[in-house]
Parts: sequence; C-alpha cells; structure tokens
Amino acid sequence: MNIQSPPTIKAPPAIKSLADTGLSPVLMREVALKTIYRMSLSKVTDIARQICLPIPQTIELIDFLRRDRLLEAATNRIDEDSDEARFDLTDTGKARAQDALALSEYYGAMPVPLESYREQIDRQSIRNIQVTRRDLRIAMGDLILPPSLMDDLGPAVSSGRSILMYGPPGNGKSSISNGIRAAMGERIYVPRAVEHAGQIISVYDPIIHKPVATSDDNPNLLRQSGNRFDNRYVYCERPTVVTGGELTLDMLDLKYNPASKTYQAPLQFKATGGVFIIDDLGRQEDPPQAIVNRWIVPMEMSYDILTLASGEKFIAPFDTLMIFSTNFHPNEIFDQAALRRIFYKIKVDGPSQADFLKIFALVARKRKIALDEETIIYLIRKKYPGIDNVYANYQPVFLIDQMIQICDFEGKPRHMSPELIDRAWKNMFVQTEEITR
Repeated sequence: MNIQSPPTIKAPPAIKSLADTGLSPVLMREVALKTIYRMSLSKVTDIARQICLPIPQTIELIDFLRRDRLLEAATNRIDEDSDEARFDLTDTGKARAQDALALSEYYGAMPVPLESYREQIDRQSIRNIQVTRRDLRIAMGDLILPPSLMDDLGPAVSSGRSILMYGPPGNGKSSISNGIRAAMGERIYVPRAVEHAGQIISVYDPIIHKPVATSDDNPNLLRQSGNRFDNRYVYCERPTVVTGGELTLDMLDLKYNPASKTYQAPLQFKATGGVFIIDDLGRQEDPPQAIVNRWIVPMEMSYDILTLASGEKFIAPFDTLMIFSTNFHPNEIFDQAALRRIFYKIKVDGPSQADFLKIFALVARKRKIALDEETIIYLIRKKYPGIDNVYANYQPVFLIDQMIQICDFEGKPRHMSPELIDRAWKNMFVQTEEITR
C-alpha cells in the first residue's frame, strides 16, 4: 500500500504521558484489564497495539497494574522470537476484569474524552473547506450538469451548511450528492471511541470510515514512540453516510446494548467531518416534517443532544454537511419554518434535449456500442413526444443497457435500431391500464 503524503489537517498530538490521554487512572485500568483478559494478551507490543497507546505509556500502565497486584511478570515465558517479556493477570486481576466486564463489555482502544474530540473537530471542520468550481467539476466526473446548477452547488458545498435537492426522479440527485463528498478532498482523524461521564461510546465504523495508510514506527520495537499522532484515532477519508427509505428517527439516537452494556454512536455522529445524505426523503416511515425537525438544533447550533441509558442528556458536536434529496416539491412536505432552516434549496431538473443527446452519446461510447442516426431520430421524434418530451438523466443508461441485453440474449452483434428502442421503451414505462382481479 502506498504511503500517503503528510496530512494537511493538524493531527491530534501524540500521547507522551498517560496524563495526555485525559482519562482517569481507574478507567484506563479497567479498559486495559478487560482487553488483556478478553484477548488473552501478554506481550507489551500486543497490549499497546490493542489499547492504542504508545509503547512507553503502555509500559507505564503495566507498571501501574503490577503495583496494584493485578498483573505479574511471567518470568518463565519468554517470546521465542525476541527477548520481550510476558505478563499474566493475577487472580485478583482476573476477578477485577470480570467485574469491569459486568459493568460494560467494552474493551480495546482507549477512548478519547469528548472534550478533546471537540478540539480535533475544530482543526478539521467541514466548514474550513473551500471548494472551487474546478474541484466540483472534477468530482462530478462524467455527470453533465447545466452551469446554473454548478453555480448553486459551489457556494452551498463550501458553506458546510444544509442542502435540499429536489426535482423529478432519475436526474442524478444521488450522484450529485456523492460528487459533493468527493470534492471535499482532505482526510480527517476519527476516534475509535469517545468517553463522556465515564461512559464509552464506539465511533469508528469500518463500514463508514475508510482508513488511509500512514507512516508509523515498527510496532515490534519497544523504544518506538508510536505514530506521529494519537493512535486512538484512525486517519480516514471524510465519511459519507447515505440513508434512504429505511431511515427511522430512532436510528439517530445513541444506541445502547443492554446485554453488553455498550454504546454505539448514532449515524450522524459517525458522519462528523463528512456528509450525511438522506435520499428519497418522503419515502420514510416517519413524515418528512418530523425528520427535518429532528435536525433543527444540529443545523442551527452546530451541536446535537444525545441521551445516555440513564436518561442523562449531553451535548455532542455536530460538524456535518446535511444533504436532503427528494422527488417531492418542498412546499408539499415541509412548512415554511422547516424550509427556512435549510440553508440551500437547489432544484435538479431533467436535461435539455441537447444535454440528453450528450449523455446518450457518452453512455454509448462507454458501453462500446455504435451510435445510429436513424435510431436516435426515431427516439427523439417518435417516442419522446408521447411523454411530452420530458427527459431524465437515467434514461440513456436504461435504454442502451436494455438494447445490449436484448442483443446478447439473441446472439446478435450489439447495435441500435428503432425496433430495439421499442422493446427497451416498454420496460422503461408501464402502460396505465385497469387489471381485473
């Protein structure tokens, strides 16, 4: 894997002492004991890797556990490949680990205090990004968008504020949303877990967060200082969370597992520093007005309010570009108070006939199927008048792929023809008729 160039965003400072973690000795002791116990660890390097602390501070923590007679040196167990000593939990250490696991099954990386994470969010805030027209154009790839749409998108993305995209289906709202994320460029640091009021909340999610390789020290050297940044963070691409009709309001709450007594951060917290896309707004179980109402405080105040299992509420940072995408007209699904709180409203309409033909030619070139003038004239003059010449961005891909599949099925060379257009057209639209049951 290629090593990326040094990050432009200021990294969370590397841990130089246990005090730098911002955690209480009791919490660090419990996380270390649970991790050693659950993962059957004994070597310093293995313990350091799992709790995400540098070797010197891991040794300092091990010494702390040994003083409390929770850990002891296994003098008769030396690693065959090195002179590294091993350590075993004492009976008291095992009992303490079991007691700690009964309170919370969380183990592994030391968490980052929520207040410390706030400071890192300020260093890498999405609102610090300046997206240029060129950035946006490159990020949109082969999408053919009218200049007026780019004029509206640019300031909206650079602001880091909420965006509502609306318009008829099949015109690339989802693709534009993904292009916006790509235009943002820079990587950020995502905590593996955060701590608030003694409770640990898992944040890093390999499904959402895409790690980027960084140069670090050899993990097998006891004298190493660790990464050039706090190892409790993962260096990642800016995250993108995409939800659609499956979104429910309870998915935006802190997730507590009563069996393991552990917390998972909600989707919007995992999207911090990136983009949260609500696609197909209006198709969810909860009404669109209720969904937007849930975002009013985060969008206006740049913080969210989450609730622990105990009922205690706390303020969580909110640094996310919200993108709402809907096929409905905004006035049909929101009141004016809700619309006022969404900073940018952008209509994504269907292409003109000229842009439709550009897209059709581009898709044909990608699919390696020759354009046929007779077929295109037939499509434009005979088929589209029947639907009031309403064009959509998805249609060229649909029609060309249908023609290819018909040719492949019938064992004929891939080509275009009016007859193939007729067959493809039947699958693009369903004729309105009454069905007797």
